[in-house]
Amino acid sequence: MSLTKQKQQAAYLALREAFGYTSPMQGPRVTKVIVSSGVGKKRDKKQLELIEDRLARITGQKPSARTARLSIASFKVREGDVVGLQVTLRGARMYDFLDKLIHIALPRTRDFRGLSAKAIDDMGNVTVGIKENTIFPETSDEDLKDVFGLAITIVTTASSKAEAEAFLRHLGLPLVVDSVAKR
Repeated sequence: MSLTKQKQQAAYLALREAFGYTSPMQGPRVTKVIVSSGVGKKRDKKQLELIEDRLARITGQKPSARTARLSIASFKVREGDVVGLQVTLRGARMYDFLDKLIHIALPRTRDFRGLSAKAIDDMGNVTVGIKENTIFPETSDEDLKDVFGLAITIVTTASSKAEAEAFLRHLGLPLVVDSVAKR
């Protein structure tokens, strides 16, 4: 079953009694997914274009550049330099990306045993760090020298950590107890 509004409706029905919802609007929903990648000291224009192209392939949307707000001499960063790329997904692209992340990309991760439940913050959002972009099927595996990491933040309307954890488990996100994830 793909991750759609119907699955969120099913999550509402399953969690209604546990959290005392009286209306479907009280139930948690996924509002957006943010995919970001820092480019670090990559001053090479081709490297920056390569990361931008890969992020566009992975998410289906062109990333926006994030620039440095301040000049920091010790890091050799000048104000206005591109320090990262970010994509904000909403709607159908968000659901497609989450479906691909849960069912295809995360199981392809090396030694994957699940995501730590500590990744959920107090506002009900979860942030996952991925070390290699090659777990996504859109990236070519033959260019292993150009591997970069991603940060994926799933923003929900859950009002507490416990509510978010139950909601994300019901959606199919593989959350585990932290003692299992550290092994």
